[in-house]
Amino acid sequence: MRILIANDDGLDAVGIQTLARHLRQEYEVLVVAPDRNRSGASNSLTLTRPVQPIEVEKHQYRVDGTPTDCVNLALSGMIDGEVDIVVSGINHGANLGDDVIYSGTVAAAMEARHLGRPALAVSLVGHQHFDTAAKVVMQLLTDSHTLTLPSGILLNINVPDLPYEALKGIQVTRLGYRHKAQAPISAQHPRGLPSFWIGALSEPHDVAEGTDFCAIANGYVSITPIHTDMTCYEATSSLQQWTDTVTL
Repeated sequence: MRILIANDDGLDAVGIQTLARHLRQEYEVLVVAPDRNRSGASNSLTLTRPVQPIEVEKHQYRVDGTPTDCVNLALSGMIDGEVDIVVSGINHGANLGDDVIYSGTVAAAMEARHLGRPALAVSLVGHQHFDTAAKVVMQLLTDSHTLTLPSGILLNINVPDLPYEALKGIQVTRLGYRHKAQAPISAQHPRGLPSFWIGALSEPHDVAEGTDFCAIANGYVSITPIHTDMTCYEATSSLQQWTDTVTL
């Protein structure tokens, strides 16, 4: 099996390099990642200029673009041949609940799924035990051939920042959600222009049993299936009734 690894923290990040080191023990690995931290890039593509993949080592490329650019180039055949599955990560920090809306890590996996490859997005809920997250990925890939998912589904995986032996197990979860984000913070600009740091994410609000937040808080790996089809089918009937009354 040949695996493409991407991320949003950049090619030199500890997470992606740790993951690549572990996966190379069993698989052929291609690494394609941004040339700098692109956290929060979501599903953005670079459309206003060309992007350039540079091979820095054999089967390892640095791209002056977004996480989605990286996966798009690799799976479109522009970089180094075919791959069987895409693993995005290991992200430095959580991608829980509504974090997935902004996450470049999840977006890279979503681009892979959109282009027809199985995909995992993997995040460490902390900044220490990257080996733990890498070992979880290795275990999941061992039995990946037995998993059948509907088209358009990617797996969002979050791993507690614990030694591997301290993990309680794995839980299949739904996305929780956070409180409203904190307000932007004024920043000093040398020319006096209005400038702001975007406000930090707030604490979790929905942490009920069954959520990804709850699983992580209790020492479990959280796996949430995410569908690339964002249609809310539950709303279509009432929406149809409403639009039937509208005359254009």
